[in-house]
Amino acid sequence: MVDVYGIKSCGSVQKALRFLDARGIAYTFHDFKTAPVSDKKILDWTAKVPLSTLLNTKGTTYRTLGMKNHELDDNGKIEWMGNHNLLIKRPVIEYKDALVVGYDESYYEGIFRS
Repeated sequence: MVDVYGIKSCGSVQKALRFLDARGIAYTFHDFKTAPVSDKKILDWTAKVPLSTLLNTKGTTYRTLGMKNHELDDNGKIEWMGNHNLLIKRPVIEYKDALVVGYDESYYEGIFRS
């Protein structure tokens, strides 16, 4: 089973969902706005990918919250991401033992082979 995390209005999430739909890959969508993920979930994800991959430093939320001006250690960043899930790069996809962050069609092709 595939779990996709993000927000429906995100272009990258929409591309990922279209990719999965076009290949008949079943998934469960978890919307950050209606079902936020916890600090613990984010910490679990950092066991699979670097925190720097998960933290969306190019998004509006990052700029709006003035994150660049905060001097945070990794625990502080995780806490902020838990409180503001829109700081998480999207989509985040859990598939088997892999965690895929962001949208890259050629990478998806290799991961989601039928």
